[in-house]
Amino acid sequence: MLVEDRMVTDVHVLSEDDTIEKAIQIMQKYNIRHLPVVNKEKKCIGIVTDRDIRSAVPSIFSTDEHQEIFYKYVKEIMTKEVITCHPLDYVEDIARLFYQHNIGCLPVEKNERLVGILTQTDVLQTFIELTAANKPGSKIEIIFDGKSKTITDIIKILTDLNVHIHNLLIYQDRHNPDTTILAIRLNTINPLPAITTLQRHGYLVKIPLSSGDANGQ
Repeated sequence: MLVEDRMVTDVHVLSEDDTIEKAIQIMQKYNIRHLPVVNKEKKCIGIVTDRDIRSAVPSIFSTDEHQEIFYKYVKEIMTKEVITCHPLDYVEDIARLFYQHNIGCLPVEKNERLVGILTQTDVLQTFIELTAANKPGSKIEIIFDGKSKTITDIIKILTDLNVHIHNLLIYQDRHNPDTTILAIRLNTINPLPAITTLQRHGYLVKIPLSSGDANGQ
Protein backbone atom coordinates (compact mmCIF):
# COMPACT_ATOMS: atom_id res chain seq x y z
CA MET A 1 0.00 0.00 0.00
CA LEU A 2 1.35 3.42 -0.95
CA VAL A 3 1.90 6.25 1.50
CA GLU A 4 -0.37 8.49 -0.59
CA ASP A 5 -3.24 6.08 0.11
CA ARG A 6 -2.86 6.42 3.90
CA MET A 7 -1.42 9.87 4.58
CA VAL A 8 -3.40 12.81 5.92
CA THR A 9 -3.30 15.64 3.39
CA ASP A 10 -5.07 18.31 5.45
CA VAL A 11 -2.00 19.03 7.57
CA HIS A 12 -1.83 21.68 10.26
CA VAL A 13 1.58 23.35 10.13
CA LEU A 14 3.66 26.00 11.86
CA SER A 15 6.28 28.46 10.73
CA GLU A 16 9.51 28.61 12.70
CA ASP A 17 8.54 32.00 14.12
CA ASP A 18 5.21 30.82 15.52
CA THR A 19 5.07 30.63 19.29
CA ILE A 20 4.91 27.62 21.55
CA GLU A 21 1.55 28.96 22.72
CA LYS A 22 0.19 28.71 19.16
CA ALA A 23 1.49 25.16 18.84
CA ILE A 24 -0.28 24.18 22.06
CA GLN A 25 -3.53 25.79 20.91
CA ILE A 26 -3.50 23.94 17.56
CA MET A 27 -2.71 20.59 19.20
CA GLN A 28 -5.50 21.00 21.72
CA LYS A 29 -8.05 22.23 19.17
CA TYR A 30 -7.48 19.45 16.64
CA ASN A 31 -6.39 16.72 19.10
CA ILE A 32 -3.08 16.08 17.34
CA ARG A 33 0.42 15.40 18.63
CA HIS A 34 2.68 16.40 15.72
CA LEU A 35 3.06 19.69 13.87
CA PRO A 36 5.42 20.03 10.90
CA VAL A 37 7.27 23.33 10.65
CA VAL A 38 7.56 24.64 7.08
CA ASN A 39 9.29 27.55 5.37
CA LYS A 40 7.79 29.89 2.78
CA GLU A 41 8.34 27.29 0.05
CA LYS A 42 6.33 24.74 2.10
CA LYS A 43 9.39 22.59 2.67
CA CYS A 44 9.46 20.82 6.02
CA ILE A 45 12.32 22.24 8.08
CA GLY A 46 11.35 20.84 11.45
CA ILE A 47 8.70 19.18 13.55
CA VAL A 48 7.20 19.93 16.96
CA THR A 49 5.61 17.18 19.03
CA ASP A 50 3.67 17.17 22.26
CA ARG A 51 6.77 15.62 23.82
CA ASP A 52 8.86 18.63 22.75
CA ILE A 53 6.34 20.95 24.37
CA ARG A 54 6.21 18.97 27.61
CA SER A 55 10.00 19.11 27.79
CA ALA A 56 10.05 22.85 27.15
CA VAL A 57 7.29 23.78 29.58
CA PRO A 58 7.16 21.04 32.25
CA SER A 59 5.13 23.17 34.66
CA ILE A 60 2.53 24.39 32.20
CA PHE A 61 -0.41 22.78 33.98
CA SER A 62 0.68 23.34 37.56
CA THR A 63 1.73 26.98 37.85
CA ASP A 64 1.34 30.42 36.31
CA GLU A 65 5.05 31.12 36.64
CA HIS A 66 7.41 31.43 33.68
CA GLN A 67 4.67 32.54 31.30
CA GLU A 68 7.37 33.86 28.97
CA ILE A 69 8.00 30.29 27.84
CA PHE A 70 4.76 30.37 25.90
CA TYR A 71 6.05 33.20 23.75
CA LYS A 72 9.25 31.50 22.68
CA TYR A 73 9.47 30.54 19.03
CA VAL A 74 8.93 26.92 18.03
CA LYS A 75 12.28 26.98 16.21
CA GLU A 76 13.85 26.88 19.68
CA ILE A 77 12.30 23.52 20.53
CA MET A 78 11.59 21.85 17.18
CA THR A 79 13.45 18.81 15.89
CA LYS A 80 15.43 20.03 12.90
CA GLU A 81 16.77 16.76 11.54
CA VAL A 82 13.48 15.56 10.10
CA ILE A 83 13.06 12.20 8.38
CA THR A 84 10.57 12.44 5.53
CA CYS A 85 9.03 10.06 3.01
CA HIS A 86 7.51 10.28 -0.47
CA PRO A 87 3.86 9.64 -1.44
CA LEU A 88 4.93 6.72 -3.64
CA ASP A 89 6.84 4.93 -0.88
CA TYR A 90 5.29 1.74 0.44
CA VAL A 91 3.83 2.00 3.93
CA GLU A 92 5.28 -1.43 4.75
CA ASP A 93 8.79 -0.12 4.03
CA ILE A 94 8.22 3.15 5.85
CA ALA A 95 7.09 1.24 8.96
CA ARG A 96 10.72 0.21 9.39
CA LEU A 97 11.71 3.87 9.81
CA PHE A 98 9.14 4.31 12.58
CA TYR A 99 10.64 1.33 14.39
CA GLN A 100 14.32 2.14 13.80
CA HIS A 101 14.09 5.78 14.79
CA ASN A 102 11.33 5.50 17.41
CA ILE A 103 9.28 8.29 15.83
CA GLY A 104 5.57 9.02 15.91
CA CYS A 105 5.09 10.52 12.47
CA LEU A 106 6.70 11.17 9.11
CA PRO A 107 6.09 14.30 7.04
CA VAL A 108 5.42 13.40 3.40
CA GLU A 109 7.18 15.53 0.80
CA LYS A 110 6.95 15.70 -2.98
CA ASN A 111 9.28 17.96 -4.94
CA GLU A 112 10.55 19.29 -1.59
CA ARG A 113 7.08 20.48 -0.57
CA LEU A 114 5.01 19.12 2.30
CA VAL A 115 1.99 17.27 0.91
CA GLY A 116 0.91 15.15 3.87
CA ILE A 117 1.76 13.43 7.11
CA LEU A 118 1.85 9.76 8.10
CA THR A 119 1.46 8.76 11.76
CA GLN A 120 1.95 5.60 13.76
CA THR A 121 -1.82 5.20 13.82
CA ASP A 122 -1.93 5.27 10.01
CA VAL A 123 0.79 2.61 9.82
CA LEU A 124 -0.98 0.42 12.38
CA GLN A 125 -4.27 0.72 10.51
CA THR A 126 -2.50 -0.28 7.30
CA PHE A 127 -1.05 -3.35 9.00
CA ILE A 128 -4.49 -4.34 10.28
CA GLU A 129 -6.00 -4.04 6.81
CA LEU A 130 -3.15 -5.80 5.00
CA THR A 131 -3.37 -8.75 7.39
CA ALA A 132 -7.19 -8.75 7.25
CA ALA A 133 -7.30 -8.61 11.05
CA ASN A 134 -10.31 -6.30 10.73
CA LYS A 135 -12.38 -9.01 9.05
CA PRO A 136 -14.31 -11.76 10.86
CA GLY A 137 -12.64 -15.13 10.60
CA SER A 138 -9.85 -17.20 12.08
CA LYS A 139 -6.17 -17.81 11.59
CA ILE A 140 -4.08 -20.94 11.13
CA GLU A 141 -0.34 -21.37 10.81
CA ILE A 142 1.36 -24.15 8.88
CA ILE A 143 4.98 -25.21 9.21
CA PHE A 144 5.88 -25.17 5.57
CA ASP A 145 8.85 -26.52 3.60
CA GLY A 146 7.79 -25.23 0.18
CA LYS A 147 9.13 -28.35 -1.49
CA SER A 148 6.99 -31.45 -1.01
CA LYS A 149 3.94 -29.27 -0.47
CA THR A 150 2.95 -26.13 -2.33
CA ILE A 151 0.76 -23.15 -1.57
CA THR A 152 -1.41 -24.10 -4.53
CA ASP A 153 -2.12 -27.46 -2.89
CA ILE A 154 -3.17 -25.72 0.32
CA ILE A 155 -5.45 -23.32 -1.52
CA LYS A 156 -7.14 -26.21 -3.31
CA ILE A 157 -7.73 -28.08 -0.05
CA LEU A 158 -9.31 -25.01 1.52
CA THR A 159 -11.36 -24.23 -1.57
CA ASP A 160 -12.75 -27.78 -1.61
CA LEU A 161 -13.91 -27.13 1.97
CA ASN A 162 -15.58 -23.90 0.79
CA VAL A 163 -13.16 -21.97 2.99
CA HIS A 164 -11.66 -18.86 1.45
CA ILE A 165 -8.48 -16.99 2.28
CA HIS A 166 -8.61 -13.39 3.49
CA ASN A 167 -4.84 -13.08 3.79
CA LEU A 168 -1.70 -15.17 3.44
CA LEU A 169 1.73 -14.34 4.87
CA ILE A 170 5.03 -16.20 4.91
CA TYR A 171 7.60 -15.58 7.64
CA GLN A 172 10.57 -17.25 9.30
CA ASP A 173 10.28 -18.63 12.80
CA ARG A 174 12.29 -16.23 14.99
CA HIS A 175 13.42 -19.10 17.21
CA ASN A 176 14.33 -21.31 14.27
CA PRO A 177 15.31 -19.31 11.16
CA ASP A 178 15.35 -22.50 9.07
CA THR A 179 11.63 -22.98 9.67
CA THR A 180 9.13 -21.24 7.40
CA ILE A 181 5.64 -20.47 8.68
CA LEU A 182 2.66 -19.98 6.39
CA ALA A 183 0.09 -17.82 8.22
CA ILE A 184 -3.39 -17.89 6.71
CA ARG A 185 -6.43 -15.87 7.77
CA LEU A 186 -9.63 -17.66 6.80
CA ASN A 187 -13.17 -16.42 6.31
CA THR A 188 -14.53 -18.99 8.75
CA ILE A 189 -14.93 -18.58 12.50
CA ASN A 190 -14.34 -22.30 13.07
CA PRO A 191 -10.96 -23.42 11.64
CA LEU A 192 -11.15 -27.02 12.95
CA PRO A 193 -12.43 -28.65 9.71
CA ALA A 194 -9.64 -26.93 7.78
CA ILE A 195 -7.03 -27.92 10.36
CA THR A 196 -8.01 -31.58 10.48
CA THR A 197 -8.20 -31.82 6.67
CA LEU A 198 -4.78 -30.23 6.27
CA GLN A 199 -3.34 -32.58 8.86
CA ARG A 200 -4.84 -35.52 7.02
CA HIS A 201 -2.95 -34.35 3.93
CA GLY A 202 0.30 -34.35 5.89
CA TYR A 203 0.58 -30.67 6.86
CA LEU A 204 1.91 -29.75 10.29
CA VAL A 205 -0.51 -27.14 11.64
CA LYS A 206 0.19 -24.98 14.67
CA ILE A 207 -2.99 -25.17 16.72
CA PRO A 208 -4.50 -21.88 17.96
CA LEU A 209 -5.59 -21.82 21.61
CA SER A 210 -9.26 -21.68 20.58
CA SER A 211 -9.03 -24.92 18.61
CA GLY A 212 -9.75 -27.22 21.51
CA ASP A 213 -8.32 -30.70 21.51
CA ALA A 214 -7.47 -31.00 17.83
CA ASN A 215 -4.24 -32.87 17.21
CA GLY A 216 -1.19 -30.98 16.01
CA GLN A 217 1.54 -28.67 17.17
